[in-house]
Amino acid sequence: MVVAATASEQRSLPMLRVLTRLTPGLVVVILVWAPAVMIAQQNGRWQTYGTENGEWRSYSGNIASQKYSPLDQIDAGNFADLQIAWRWRSVDGMVSRTMPDGSEWWAPLDAIVESLVADTPNLYRAGHPPSAGGMAVTPLMVGGVVYVNTALSQGVAIDATTGETLWVFNPKSYEEGTTPMSGTFKQRGVAYWTDGEGDERIFWGTGNGYLVCVDARTGQPCADFGPDGSGMVDAMVGVPRAIREDRDYLNALLYGIHSPPIVVRDKVIHGSQVADRRITKEAVPGWVRAWDVRTGEHTWDFHTVPNNPDEFGADTWLNDSWRYSGNANVWSFLSGDNELGHVYLPTGTATNDYYGADRPGDNLFSESIIAVDVETGQRVWHFQAVHHGLWDYDFPTSPNLIDINVDGREIKALVQVSKQGFVYTFDRVTGEPVWPIEERAVPTETNMPGEVVSPTQPFPTWPAPFEYQGVTIDDLVDFTPEIRAMALEAVQPFRLGPLFTPPSRSLEGGWKGTLMRPSDTGAATWGGAAVDPETGMLYVPSHNHAVVITLYEPDSALGATVAYTHGAPEADHLAGRGMRPSRRGALMPQGLPLLKPPYSRMTAIDMNTGEHEWMVPLGDGDRYRNHPLLRDLNLPSLGGDGWGGPVLTKTLLISTLSAGGSDGGPRLVARSKETGEELGSVDLPTGSLGTPMTYMVDGRQYLALAIGGRPPELIAFALPE
Repeated sequence: MVVAATASEQRSLPMLRVLTRLTPGLVVVILVWAPAVMIAQQNGRWQTYGTENGEWRSYSGNIASQKYSPLDQIDAGNFADLQIAWRWRSVDGMVSRTMPDGSEWWAPLDAIVESLVADTPNLYRAGHPPSAGGMAVTPLMVGGVVYVNTALSQGVAIDATTGETLWVFNPKSYEEGTTPMSGTFKQRGVAYWTDGEGDERIFWGTGNGYLVCVDARTGQPCADFGPDGSGMVDAMVGVPRAIREDRDYLNALLYGIHSPPIVVRDKVIHGSQVADRRITKEAVPGWVRAWDVRTGEHTWDFHTVPNNPDEFGADTWLNDSWRYSGNANVWSFLSGDNELGHVYLPTGTATNDYYGADRPGDNLFSESIIAVDVETGQRVWHFQAVHHGLWDYDFPTSPNLIDINVDGREIKALVQVSKQGFVYTFDRVTGEPVWPIEERAVPTETNMPGEVVSPTQPFPTWPAPFEYQGVTIDDLVDFTPEIRAMALEAVQPFRLGPLFTPPSRSLEGGWKGTLMRPSDTGAATWGGAAVDPETGMLYVPSHNHAVVITLYEPDSALGATVAYTHGAPEADHLAGRGMRPSRRGALMPQGLPLLKPPYSRMTAIDMNTGEHEWMVPLGDGDRYRNHPLLRDLNLPSLGGDGWGGPVLTKTLLISTLSAGGSDGGPRLVARSKETGEELGSVDLPTGSLGTPMTYMVDGRQYLALAIGGRPPELIAFALPE
């Protein structure tokens, strides 16, 4: 059910220099030659943050999260001719620390970490020291400059034609400790703002929970943003239970910002990373926070977990469980509409991901889409997609905003893809569903003590799901009778059932757990979908996978206040015992697949009609097809070669795959937007870390993306000059 806010709620110059700026323990800035940055176009009163003039001003191209650029220099006829134009290595390989006398020591990352640990032996979570590998970014490009942040939360400007580093701002978040899981030391991008009159700023969050603002031209901190000219605000301040000095039972920070903020009008807004592998019912709530882009003044919070009994939604937390519960954070990305003045929040699961006995009720605003007035922070409308979540079915990515025509009716739409494989479609002004969403009965039987499962869940009636849901015997692989028998034996100990079958603990004489599909990593993941504003087509990559969530009783001696949590004791992880950190499937022998293919796919959906126009497997799946028991079967393409986020141009659908290159390795692939047919392929040196983007400078179009390495790199392709 969509709920709109009531009326009462709605009221309630070029330069060459090198500068080190020292604020002990926080900031280092390196500046080199930086060209002036082009001023953004006006859109009425507000600036646009999209793909105008060949730029890429927001994480997803524009704040509508469309991932679309009208560029067409690179096309089907020449895509395979692309060459590497430049490569840039992450600056995380060589970093600094502030010494006791105020001086700055630069050394390779490993040496800096070793020195920090020598001074503070328990500084980091065991097995999780600072690492450069989590640079899962999509860069921006404005006025001939590429902007990005690194795994260690450094902000960087790079010449968009040569790959030369222009400036670096280092907030040195790695000096404070290990960032919150999941995904320690990971960053996904930055945001850009301008007043259209020469004031241009880059914003990003840090792994230790600061929001950073720097001058886009020089990299110097914004002197009017935050206290003492630091260009930083502490985003932990004012959030319940977010205490900077505290650590969780894994010895990690309680709060961080790993995904890019969004700029809507003159507000910079961000979500947060809050650890979800909890042994306590008490946790930091994932409030969404907004700040003035010029001053850093805190302007509002949206309480994804209520903060008092009179707030809307507090009655959905029985036993006053809102008082201690947390998470329900936006760990991925936000979307916005300048004209409407709305920012759209896709939230995650409340504490604990798979066990909700300590938070009875539906738990608003977990696993919801919320439209918020960007000026006031007040709720405009909301929709909860999962009641009392037990499956970690966070919304993994930002909603796509697009204008569509349904049966002759023009609609400003919001399209949200999900881990469940659903497409939720709303009028983004009013929150009304474009097609009906039904509350349907779901399984409620559980062997988890004290758990009260929601008897119904929302099911969109249209478009059809873009990925398989639930597991039955008929879904098991049947390439040969022998392999079918293996699959039947593999699932025999586990509970099978439809979507929203509750998790279960392993009991002697009973099930060993619930086989869950889609998995908690999702059908759609944080790479998200792309939409073509010219045609109304949605393109979504997805993953076909099932898991069993393992649940155990945490040790009260470690401070546990919940009866069950997921994964296994950390001591077992560190010793290599037990299962993977939180998930395991019904394992087939010899690395064979358990389920029928495809194992990943790309689906095109016409959002004007809701019809699926085409579906293609993502890759041949040769890692399966070449198996000794399968290689003689003449199998079709099976997919499974990745499901990375897409980018659209005027004529192409572009994404990355993990296999199928000329040497069998990773590649960048172009497809027909009309049919899904592969039109061209370019080898990548290593696997991709983030979603590609495209831009044009001096009449030359580039495709750029982050790839793995030691340290990771940005790589840009262009046609031969």
